Amino acid sequence: MSPAAPEAPASVYATALLAGLVRRGVTDVVVCPGSRSQALALAAARFEQAGLLNLHVRIDERSAGFLALGLALETGVPAVVVTTSGTAVGNLHPAVLEAAHSGVPLLVVSADRPEELRGVGANQTTRQAGIFRDVAPHSWDVPAPTGEPGEEDAADALAAEVLAGIRGPRHVNLAFREPLSSAVRMPDVEPGEWQPADPPADEVLELGPAPGTVVVAGTGAGEDAERVARELGAPLLAEVASGARFGPNLVAAYRELLGAAGFGDRVARVIVFGHPTLSREVPALIERRGVETIVVRTAGLDDYNPGRRVARFADRVVVDTSREPDPSWARRWVHASRQLLEVDEGSVASIGTDYVERAHFAREQLQRMRAPVTRRELAEAVWAASWPHDRLVLGASRLIRELDRIAPGKRIPVYSNRGLAGIDGTIATATGIALAAQRDESRPGVTRVLLGDLALLHDVGSLLGGDGEEWPRLQVVVGNDHGGTIFDGLEVARSADPALADRVLLTPQHVDLATLASAYGWEHRLVTERGQLAGGLTPTPGRVIVEVALSR
Repeated sequence: MSPAAPEAPASVYATALLAGLVRRGVTDVVVCPGSRSQALALAAARFEQAGLLNLHVRIDERSAGFLALGLALETGVPAVVVTTSGTAVGNLHPAVLEAAHSGVPLLVVSADRPEELRGVGANQTTRQAGIFRDVAPHSWDVPAPTGEPGEEDAADALAAEVLAGIRGPRHVNLAFREPLSSAVRMPDVEPGEWQPADPPADEVLELGPAPGTVVVAGTGAGEDAERVARELGAPLLAEVASGARFGPNLVAAYRELLGAAGFGDRVARVIVFGHPTLSREVPALIERRGVETIVVRTAGLDDYNPGRRVARFADRVVVDTSREPDPSWARRWVHASRQLLEVDEGSVASIGTDYVERAHFAREQLQRMRAPVTRRELAEAVWAASWPHDRLVLGASRLIRELDRIAPGKRIPVYSNRGLAGIDGTIATATGIALAAQRDESRPGVTRVLLGDLALLHDVGSLLGGDGEEWPRLQVVVGNDHGGTIFDGLEVARSADPALADRVLLTPQHVDLATLASAYGWEHRLVTERGQLAGGLTPTPGRVIVEVALSR
């Protein structure tokens, strides 16, 4: 009988590190294939087999990073992404940047060459220790394990250290020597409950009602913004991805009113939650002389401070509810906003009994149903189709701004990567959100993604899932206007040569999305007229690309 093969120190250490993470509540690991990281990947697969964690495998590190970001966004628990050495680590940079600026807990674990192979031109070896230091200052460069006593305890201690107080991205760079793996010896592991870090409360600011106060809610503001606005009797200017787009004080048409006499010009105090990014009117208001701005800090890398005019920052605000606010201030804003958004489309009740009149009305309705879809109609339809048991993910395109202009109040979960507002990884992020959301069987909803065609094509690799990978209920709604038409609304459209702007900004494309969907195993639905919208957005199990034809 041949003796058992010796355990590779790489596998022993990798297994102990994963066990330490699982004990402290980590539930999701995203793995990209690679030789140097094989000990981590094989240990993660064994842990999944034992029912200790959820494993997700992706071949594209950029997609993997954003998948982990989406998982962390939905669960609030740090997600782990594992890569091999070299360019693999660099491909995580977009997701790490977004996590840093949004304050999303993301743990990068990269494999590396040992010390003797660094700086000598060894294959797939670069200076990856501390590669994210500017946006992820918490990083560890761990020497290659050698099998000495105490290394397993050291790995468990490292797991505790990297998770302590995590609020953004962190990076663990692990050196491994050959042999790079051996059979995984499972430790005794009891999965723990995640204990989120207590948010800092060093500066709690008490506020009372005051004339001319408005509350601004940017991405990630959450329900606190709505509560504070209500208690202060202040208009709530809530972006569509704020998590605060509801309540009696909501002002959906805030952009128009900030520029209107008797409204924006009477604002004296602004209280900001989250990260506002969808309008120019909000930063212009804050930069205006005579306006006092208070910003409630987020977990993101930078404090929001347009023009460096913010008067005060606080970790949390509380309202002095002993003082009654004047309800007329908020009431004027809410009433004016509702008037601006009203659209009179007629109704059957207004139709008379005359046959000619009825026939004329029927023809008008038929023409309307056969008319092309506008961006506003697409945005309205997606918003109307989404409910509290669903998830809505908004890509960086004209459509999120369109929705922000017209969406009425509704208490639904909305996500968007607005930390840096890039188009990177939208589908991957949504996939992570959907995978985590559908674990709650009491909420059998669908995750919808609303994005433009370039955002889809930029992240097209995230449509791919290998054999054995779990796929959630996911509906990718693509407003296809064949290029980056968001530039049509910017100053460059009035100053640049149209032919040059089309080439380098619009970047027109004519990809056959039906063929693309088929190649990746997705259902494809094409919507070319208004009457098809409701049916196109009907949720079904599996993965669906809903292509909505839009004109430039």
